[in-house]
Amino acid sequence: MLDRLAVHELIHRWWFVFDEGQFDVWPELLTEDVHITSRSDTGKSPYEEFIASDNQGREQVIAWQRKHREAAPLRHNASNIHIERVDGDDISVVSSMYATNITEGQVTPIAGGVVRCVVRSDGAAYRLAQLHIVLDTHAVAFTER
Repeated sequence: MLDRLAVHELIHRWWFVFDEGQFDVWPELLTEDVHITSRSDTGKSPYEEFIASDNQGREQVIAWQRKHREAAPLRHNASNIHIERVDGDDISVVSSMYATNITEGQVTPIAGGVVRCVVRSDGAAYRLAQLHIVLDTHAVAFTER
């Protein structure tokens, strides 16, 4: 039976432990075959090299995510989280994401975008099986993602 609160909790927990650099917690939140991608909507942002990733497998994902996190202590906030569909043990979820940083003692907006993920239940827990992040870099209304 689908536990919607647990699905939401997983997504919020991922961003919190990511931002806090709680590297020891990451493996328990990811499936063994996890696939994470990130990019900008245009593929041409000034920081594309920093954000662009396509990693599969828990070990590879954690290595890239750790390097990325250590380079930029941002704060990620997920909102508008909702389930799009359920296919067996896979739950397709979409949300908005907003990232901030501290610049000269002030909170500074960095990026926003759309996150599509697949949360998978193994019977005992929900884990992230896919996380695909597309950051907004230009003003376009109602972009097909």
